[in-house]
Amino acid sequence: MTDIHIQNLTKRFGEAVALRDISIDFPAGSFTSLLGPSGCGKTTLLRLIAGFEAPDDGIIDFGEERIADARRQKTPEERGVGVVFQSYALWPHMNVAENVAYPLKTRKVAKAEIVQRVKAVLESVSLGAFADRRIEELSGGQRQRVALARCLVADAKIILFDEPLANLDMHLRASMIEAFRDIHRRTRATIVYVTHDQSEALALSDRIAVMNAGNILQIAAPAEVYHSPADQRVAGFIGRGTPVSGTVVERQASSALVEVAGYRMAARGVVNGSDTIKLLLRPEALRLADDGLAATVQESTYRGAVYETRLELANGERLTLDSPLALRIGETVHLAVADAWIIPG
Repeated sequence: MTDIHIQNLTKRFGEAVALRDISIDFPAGSFTSLLGPSGCGKTTLLRLIAGFEAPDDGIIDFGEERIADARRQKTPEERGVGVVFQSYALWPHMNVAENVAYPLKTRKVAKAEIVQRVKAVLESVSLGAFADRRIEELSGGQRQRVALARCLVADAKIILFDEPLANLDMHLRASMIEAFRDIHRRTRATIVYVTHDQSEALALSDRIAVMNAGNILQIAAPAEVYHSPADQRVAGFIGRGTPVSGTVVERQASSALVEVAGYRMAARGVVNGSDTIKLLLRPEALRLADDGLAATVQESTYRGAVYETRLELANGERLTLDSPLALRIGETVHLAVADAWIIPG
């Protein structure tokens, strides 16, 4: 296992700043997702770790070894990093076994050992019977497993994933998520996973680094990022929660009594400064009740298990409720609030 240490890293492309003086550590054996919208800098950070780009400022260390700084950097081949791309990056003129064996051949590993290691790693990704298949004969999920096997056969201590599931359908994504989790449990490699899909990040990661405009907004465990976002940008990006305005009625050490649209409720978090705050209310924390926060039904969309219902509060702000029933447009309902988070200002 190898840890990654990044300090004051900056990367520019002409006048555009892709990364702005960021610092982040990836502990040995961790699984960290870089999550954010397109253009936030997550793929640039991955490419800097892999060695495909050079930093303008800052440092990258693998363990105690300096890998890159503004003056010099090790080549991708010297870093011993495995990379799984969205496009798979497989050679169509080679069969499955030959694709997987390629990193070992470049290192001049003995032929008998190559055969043994390729066979073992193909079994580990459920492709043992596909060694002689050509790449064009494989499905998207199978090609992704070949790309993963090519990383694993080289015993990479660091594996980088660049949106590996973006080209797969929903069912294949689910199976590959299980495959990635299993591989991480068995190898304990340090994994950095780039995605814009928050469901993938929440399901896979030990930690999530939420990025925006070349900055890291929050680094925390998935549950903390989801339930206690660091600011309104993170709150608006993760999940379907809605920030609404509130007023503090009574402060406590790590909670407060707050009022939203005339209704009082308890909320988690620390109030700093003004009594005017923003609260995060998520659909799963709301339920229909005889008394509670009043709202008017604006629209309702059937989602299978629930009706995703848009509601408007008396102050004009909107909420989302997952209702087991189809509610009438224009109907006034009341909501019990099981959880509310005071978004840090």
